[in-house]
Amino acid sequence: MKIIRASEIGTYQYCQRAWWYKLQGYEPENKIEMAEGKNLHEKHGRSVYASSCVQGIAYASLMIALLIIIIWIIQSIL
Repeated sequence: MKIIRASEIGTYQYCQRAWWYKLQGYEPENKIEMAEGKNLHEKHGRSVYASSCVQGIAYASLMIALLIIIIWIIQSIL
């Protein structure tokens, strides 16, 4: 019995014919385009991760600024 891997299920869901070709041992003819697409997706993933980090830093900075303002207001009242 052949073990079916998660990547095979993903390939099958995306394109049943591509899954069958891969199962038969056929190699894709557009390897260069596929490699470029993979690089593009990796680059996009890195930029999304970086923007998430910057957003977290922005929220933390905002919270610190609000805390400083609240402390300053409280000290000026007392």
